[in-house]
Amino acid sequence: MKKILVTGGAGFLGSHLCERLLDRGADVLCVDNFFTGDKRNILHLLADPRFELMRHDITFPLYVEVDEIYNLACPASPVHYQFDPVQTTKTSVHGAINMLGLAKRVKARIMQASTSEVYGDPEVHPQPESYWGKVNPVGPRSCYDEGKRCAETLFFDYHRQHGLDIKVVRIFNTYGPGMHPGDGRVVSNFIVQALKGDDITIYGDGSQSRSFCYVDDMIDAFLLMMGTEKGFTGPLNAGNPGECTILELAEKVLDITGSRGKLVYKELPCDDPRQRRPDVSMAKNKLGWEPKVSLDEGLRETVRYFRKLLSC
Repeated sequence: MKKILVTGGAGFLGSHLCERLLDRGADVLCVDNFFTGDKRNILHLLADPRFELMRHDITFPLYVEVDEIYNLACPASPVHYQFDPVQTTKTSVHGAINMLGLAKRVKARIMQASTSEVYGDPEVHPQPESYWGKVNPVGPRSCYDEGKRCAETLFFDYHRQHGLDIKVVRIFNTYGPGMHPGDGRVVSNFIVQALKGDDITIYGDGSQSRSFCYVDDMIDAFLLMMGTEKGFTGPLNAGNPGECTILELAEKVLDITGSRGKLVYKELPCDDPRQRRPDVSMAKNKLGWEPKVSLDEGLRETVRYFRKLLSC
């Protein structure tokens, strides 16, 4: 039985990952400081004797004995990571140092949940892993973008200098049940506004495009990546290569929810990327992975989740 640490385990992706690891028979230690994580995400796991919950901030060292580490801890939506940008950077950088130090001590394989934000506002489309990105180092999003870029640097330096067994996954926009209704991400924003009968807020003219990956597909990618041979480190893109504009997404949400809300346009936030779409050739070749859940199917499942959540 593997002992697996999931930092940020009470968050959106982390809670799904904990559940899947338990289904596989693992012994799971979920670590979260509950800044954005929610105990409700993992309440159904607390009765499992192979699940342990620890309140801890990974900007401080952690001394446990584990076989594998998934480092997911970090606020991931602009609303949350811009609330305390210094702490966001510390979580990415100090947190990476602490988790890498733990992995080095116990000789554990460790996966870093990186992000498509390392590409910034890209000049290459779609974005392959070889693209270095176009990131503003001093803007309001820099605490997250540059924090994650520095975390990748640390992972690869620990790999080169200490021979650490690392995996790095760059996560593109992911959605699904378990999202926080107030996280400020476009899918949750649109669905919550639509279900409440409010107008749908679109920033910019809605022509900017994104690629949306359903959470189950993303967790599949994590597990497959962690199971690859030792010499393969990544970074590896994980996301849905299907692309749609923000306006198209809003129209889909209105159609699925049956909302009569109107579209309201506001100014585009600073440094908001115009395009974001992953080149997932490496994931297909190395993992045999590609998304299975269509956007329409995933949105219907997510709407069902939020409809139930908002009715409570």
